[in-house]
Amino acid sequence: MKISFLLQNAYGIGGTIRSTFNVASALATRHDVEIVSIHRTGGTPKLPLNRKVKLVHLIDTRAETGADRDNALLQQDSALIPPVEAKGAHFSALTDKRVAEHLARTDADVVIATRPGLVMYLAEFGTDAYLKIGQEHRIYGTHEPNIRAAQDLAIPKLDAHTAVSEADAATHREQFPGVKTKLIALPNGVPPSEVEPSDGSAKLVVAAGRLIPVKRYDLLVKAWATVAAARPDWKLRIYGRGPQQAKLREQIDKLGLGEHIRLMGPHSPIETEWAKGSIAAVTSREESFGMTIVEAMNCGVPVVATDCPHGPGEIITDGHDGLLVTNLDSDAIAKGLLKLIEDDELRRTMGKNALVSAERYQPDAIARRYEDLIESLGGDIGRAPATAKAATGTAPAPAPRKPAPVPLVRKLRRTAGRLIRPLRRSVAKPATPAVKAAIKEIVRKPLRCTASCRVDADGNIVVSVDRKGLSGERLSLTVTRRKEGKPISVPLKAAADGKGPYTAVLDRRELRLGEGRWDLHVVRGDDGARRRVVSHLAEGRGLVELEPLDGAPFTWWVPYPTVDGFLALRAWYRDAHAEARAVRQGNNALTVEGTLHGTEFTPGGTPTLVATPRIEAAKPVTAEVTVIDKDTFRISLSYEDLIAARGGDENTIWDLALRLAPDAKPVKVARLVGDIVDRNKTDIYPVVGGIRPYFTVNSDLAVSCPAPEGA
Repeated sequence: MKISFLLQNAYGIGGTIRSTFNVASALATRHDVEIVSIHRTGGTPKLPLNRKVKLVHLIDTRAETGADRDNALLQQDSALIPPVEAKGAHFSALTDKRVAEHLARTDADVVIATRPGLVMYLAEFGTDAYLKIGQEHRIYGTHEPNIRAAQDLAIPKLDAHTAVSEADAATHREQFPGVKTKLIALPNGVPPSEVEPSDGSAKLVVAAGRLIPVKRYDLLVKAWATVAAARPDWKLRIYGRGPQQAKLREQIDKLGLGEHIRLMGPHSPIETEWAKGSIAAVTSREESFGMTIVEAMNCGVPVVATDCPHGPGEIITDGHDGLLVTNLDSDAIAKGLLKLIEDDELRRTMGKNALVSAERYQPDAIARRYEDLIESLGGDIGRAPATAKAATGTAPAPAPRKPAPVPLVRKLRRTAGRLIRPLRRSVAKPATPAVKAAIKEIVRKPLRCTASCRVDADGNIVVSVDRKGLSGERLSLTVTRRKEGKPISVPLKAAADGKGPYTAVLDRRELRLGEGRWDLHVVRGDDGARRRVVSHLAEGRGLVELEPLDGAPFTWWVPYPTVDGFLALRAWYRDAHAEARAVRQGNNALTVEGTLHGTEFTPGGTPTLVATPRIEAAKPVTAEVTVIDKDTFRISLSYEDLIAARGGDENTIWDLALRLAPDAKPVKVARLVGDIVDRNKTDIYPVVGGIRPYFTVNSDLAVSCPAPEGA
């Protein structure tokens, strides 16, 4: 059977795209599956897709290379799609034309439309040559009125229409009494996670999703003020981007929660970040389904979610694999979070239960429910007919349906294949061993290196390279510091069973990687072939609460995927290091609390903080260091002293370092410990008292005194 999904744009990272890719990939193991992307805006999809799924597009608007980017019809309004939907999905007169043409000529047996505008197109231009199924990924009553009205006219023209929750499917049935269209619930498919699941020990709560009003992250931030007061050792991370980011940043600063909440920005794949947390938080006003809930549960993380319409209550079993709290109530959110924070055993038990509960949303399970739906509509899905059980009294199995007629073009292709394939086989002559060896010597397979990495209990980085892209002997993994070109080689070891990935261990006790960014390559010893490693999963869960090794020098590594998808390593290497564990902005002074590594305070010494300006017009500033024990300190830097030392009306920046003795080499104050590569993007502070602390691109701590307005 051929199943075709209509998708607005397969080159983004939204929830509808993700769920479509997941189910299409599962169906492709048994059927001919295609995804028809109305728009093409990129070279390759950003999300993983089974190679068996055929991806085609109708309109190519890629910058510089898109054949349709200058088409005049793109600027003309759609004659069919309501303006709000057309604007949001970039539907135009050109999409009207291309979609109508596609739906008239497709040879699919089933066409599935994945958003309101596509449902309207399918109802208007679809034919009786195939089954027509629409999807609703939101909640019935949440669409703009014109979209809702147009979709209401379209649904009765379909064979089936699905909602992602039982509650919303019931609403649809109430709204369409007596229609022949089958109205049922089919939740999104969410694949099991490949990452090492959370063990519930990290003092970290994670939230993820678009920063939009419906997600109500403002309630989560407000609730965290209560959580931080009771348990300041726990932190909150919010992943995602969106129009609410500036407001959330302002709210965090106003509540003084900059050291407790991090806005992390978008991250893909998100599963590596879920696994770092011990609790997930979902505080939406409404959730049609809740893919983030299932994603977190797949990583062994229990979810505290608002009991909003409709998804959370159907996914979470309250008190078993997560908690449901009162919707739109920040106090209830705080209470639910603190319940799991304070009870280690309950939290870990719920995490284990969450892993099991998430299995029912695996894509193959959802794909089979789609097959059941298609079969109930009269489609032939190619299942073997069930046989009647003897002597059981059960009714015999129904006769198998007559196969659907095969289009003439497909019959001709199959016939041609039956004729040509034997001819090809007869022409080809088996190569002798000598010929095979010669060919192997002349033409070597290119390396294709895709790897995942994980931080083990000792803090070492274990790199696992997919064996599918490797060939040859004497394979090794190299790490090379950028702009240096002197690789350090580590042997790649084959799996004992000959089937698993090749592995290499970067031992933090043995390797000395200089400070900077390091790229990973696989090198084949046979011919010196070298290929950069593509990142699959860069797991940093083991770094969240890892501590530096004792002694000197101080070293720290964080693996990460680059913006262009390669696996890389950020390394720090310092004779001594002062870790800024906490940065607090008071009314009159900046306080930094931290730990010393690679050296220690000497009894009777008088260490000082030195703030060194970057411009000659400014003056250095010093402050006393309070030594709490041999490796723990506290410093207080006066805003007044900094303002008095600035370079006139210029913006002035000071770099901070500890001087343990008058003639000692300064020890930079920085924030390096943990799993975050770029602290300058996540650890953000406001201007207080005319001074703003910040972390540089190297994660060193600095303070700035902005120039007065109008200077």
